[in-house]
Amino acid sequence: MSSNPVAETVASLMPRARAELAELVAFQSVADFDQYPKSESEGAANWIADALRAEGFTDVALLDTPDGTQSVYGYLPGPEGAKTVLLYAHYDVQPPLDEAGWTSPPFELTERDGRWYGRGAADCKGGLIMHLLALRALKADGGVPVNVKVIAEGSEEQGTGGLERYAEEHPELLTADTIVIGDTGNFRVGLPTVTSTLRGMTLVRVQVDTLGGNLHSGQFGGAAPDALAALIRVLDSLRAEDGSTTVDGLSGDSVWDGLAYEEEQFRKDAKVLDGVELIGSGTVADRIWARPAVTVLGIDCPPVVGATPSVQAGARALVSLRVPPGVDAGEATKLLQAHLEAHTPWGARVSTEQIGQGQAFRADTTSPAYRAMADAMAVAYPGQDMQYAGQGGSIPLCNTLAALYPQAEILLIGLSEPEAQIHALNESVSPEELERLSVAEALFLRNYATD
Repeated sequence: MSSNPVAETVASLMPRARAELAELVAFQSVADFDQYPKSESEGAANWIADALRAEGFTDVALLDTPDGTQSVYGYLPGPEGAKTVLLYAHYDVQPPLDEAGWTSPPFELTERDGRWYGRGAADCKGGLIMHLLALRALKADGGVPVNVKVIAEGSEEQGTGGLERYAEEHPELLTADTIVIGDTGNFRVGLPTVTSTLRGMTLVRVQVDTLGGNLHSGQFGGAAPDALAALIRVLDSLRAEDGSTTVDGLSGDSVWDGLAYEEEQFRKDAKVLDGVELIGSGTVADRIWARPAVTVLGIDCPPVVGATPSVQAGARALVSLRVPPGVDAGEATKLLQAHLEAHTPWGARVSTEQIGQGQAFRADTTSPAYRAMADAMAVAYPGQDMQYAGQGGSIPLCNTLAALYPQAEILLIGLSEPEAQIHALNESVSPEELERLSVAEALFLRNYATD
């Protein structure tokens, strides 16, 4: 990174950033209070509120959102007449899954092989630290030239929509000229990337029932309809022979015309086992950024350990469907529910329930904010031009903000590059990426203020 005062300040602040990220990662802030204490999320929210106050933010508030969680808001006034930039991150995290599968404790930030490991290190507690680093660097070099709003969401990973509904009820709160969503990531480490599209998503729970109660498989098996077997057939109907998603009435042939994603690189990033084929058709970018993708997130059925010789009377599953830009998530939900009901065999009773939904997003990459970010990234990543990529994941808040503030420009950057393994075991963040992106964000704010 070329020498400049902002870069030098960020570099000097990295030990502090590591210590702060360790404190934030230590909160087990999973916004599923059946699994983790609500006090853990409240502790993280209060940590962020205190950090914003320490940086001179006014109007710092813990917002009680309709889904029972808290988002943290703060406002840092800039020069009179300055533009306003909203910086977003979320402090809730995914459950660590099998803690025994982690090389180091998931809620204890651990340095290993040049990376910092811990749940939320990249997604997205590191994004909050990135925002703080950028602001501190500007304050040390002449001041922050824009009005800054920060919003740290408390339930993004759960998809329960608390902050979206709160924003709709208080539309004046988050209004801004530009919004920086710090919850995506570079295409690969060292390649500066903004995310120009996000797939939307829907979550549907499907329940299949066939009997009044479980039956002995020796006495009744062969004629008694097995609800678990029926459910398996329903779920299998969601994929073609090559693994492509097949939901009746939902198009699956769109193409991606931006940055290419080479198959071998994808296999490496996804850690696909040798000899195992990728699923679907078209390019990798088509499949993960431009087409729908179904995933069975979980099945309620007896575990192998302790299973009895029984025909199952009922079974249920949670199904996720990612939908690309141009497809309405509400319509996709109806098509998915209709498909599940139509493909249930043997006259089994089936019911479906939508439990979460978010629309897809497409950014306007021709706007002044994108030019300002491209110039900033060229300094933070010498010799590299800013790239545009899609993101297979969903950030439902983006569409809410776009609808509420149609004049606002929305940029998506962040720390969740492939090596970060977000949502998986051994999530980590690259401290070099944290440093460079913090510099890029600081320079962006300065560029944007004078554009």
